[in-house]
Amino acid sequence: MTSATHIPVMLERCVEILGPALGRPGAVVLDATLGLGGHSEAFLQRFPEARLIGLDRDPQALDAAGKRLAPFGDRATLVHAVYDEIPEVLDRLGVPALSGTLFDLGVSSLQLDMRERGFAYSYDAPLDMRMDSSRGITAAEIVNTYPAPDIARILRDYGEERFARRIADNIVAEREREPFTTTARLSELVRDSIPAATRRTGGHPAKRTFQALRIAVNDELPVLERALPAAIRATGLAGRIAVLSYHSLEDRLVKRAFAAVSESTAPPGLPVVPEQYQPKFRLLTRGAELPTEAEVAENPRAASAKLRGAERVREG
Repeated sequence: MTSATHIPVMLERCVEILGPALGRPGAVVLDATLGLGGHSEAFLQRFPEARLIGLDRDPQALDAAGKRLAPFGDRATLVHAVYDEIPEVLDRLGVPALSGTLFDLGVSSLQLDMRERGFAYSYDAPLDMRMDSSRGITAAEIVNTYPAPDIARILRDYGEERFARRIADNIVAEREREPFTTTARLSELVRDSIPAATRRTGGHPAKRTFQALRIAVNDELPVLERALPAAIRATGLAGRIAVLSYHSLEDRLVKRAFAAVSESTAPPGLPVVPEQYQPKFRLLTRGAELPTEAEVAENPRAASAKLRGAERVREG
């Protein structure tokens, strides 16, 4: 996947949401999920006063984004880190507060398009799914070593898979014959485990299982639960946060984190709400915004995207 063919999801709307915070001298924008750097490139191009910090756990993504952002010189600082390491990274770089933060969650175009990474169910590849292929457990280790109840829990909790236990039992039975090493064999087993009537609707039958395994391998939801409050705390006055999520589990965490800081914490019934109970943020989106039909037609990977934004309006 080259940067020339990379289409950043909901780019114009992300720029619109974060833009008012990035046009000021000394603005610092954090791209917490750098990927191929498409959003970051737009921020640096359109806001010449802004400095960028880009995080990614994937060394290959960092390398690709580094080449893309090289023309901006020292305005872009790229860091190999997971996005729940925001406080440590900002402390190390001496950044007291952020003007803007973008999270573009889920699997990146680079990871999907490099077959050997094992993220896609649509073609055969090693069963890996690690965003940082230098460390951590692989999807193959989960399906070949975890007990059936644990596999079922992953598929149910992270994939919202109705037939989680049936798939898990079939995985355990089949791995006794031969361990799983490739995506195609697992995808076929999942398809065969789901009733034919159900397979006819809802997209590829292995989609939910692959999503669940990817989330488990990369610890995505616990990382996000730590990262969102960290980004909120790091946001300076009039600073903004935008989050792109791609499934209901992510979006639910984002909605909850934003609600916690955009609602009054005053006890009910107070005639006047004291300062300390006033909301610290205001929401910039009405619910979760969706991509336009035109964008989905141009970039099918945007189809499941949901965008939420918030702005700090009070210190604390």
